[in-house]
Amino acid sequence: MTHLANFTAHQIDGNPLSFADLQGQVLLIVNTASACGFTPQFEGLEALHKTYGDKGLAVIGFPCNQFGAQDSGTNEEIGAFCQRNFGVSFAMMEKVEVNGNDAHPLFKWLKSEAPGLLGSEAIKWNFTKFLVSKDGRVLKRYASMDAPAKLAGDIEAALAA
Repeated sequence: MTHLANFTAHQIDGNPLSFADLQGQVLLIVNTASACGFTPQFEGLEALHKTYGDKGLAVIGFPCNQFGAQDSGTNEEIGAFCQRNFGVSFAMMEKVEVNGNDAHPLFKWLKSEAPGLLGSEAIKWNFTKFLVSKDGRVLKRYASMDAPAKLAGDIEAALAA
């Protein structure tokens, strides 16, 4: 059985991150974009990071250019944009694909663990969010339009579990 701890990804600065190192933390994994109508959600994600980061929440953003080419910049440009415009201090990863044959293995797993509407696994748009428990189980999938602030109750429950 595949487990969250089996995955690695590269941070936006190119350094590897092993998800095994995050065991015991609640994760909020999000596919992000810099030029999307939902881009202001970076502010809400940062607020969750600031509120719950020291309580055991790790927010992890994965830039993706698969939806309307809304994150076409380099990893360096994306990182600078997020920092400059939204003060992002949570983990940002290198740009990945979340759908199709070239989807990052983590996203293939997340989608299979928490399918969307009517059992569809495909991610429909930027800012789809996955909440993962301390023991590495996918608890819930949230749609793009679900504002980060609305996830606070579920995050608090996962942190208390």
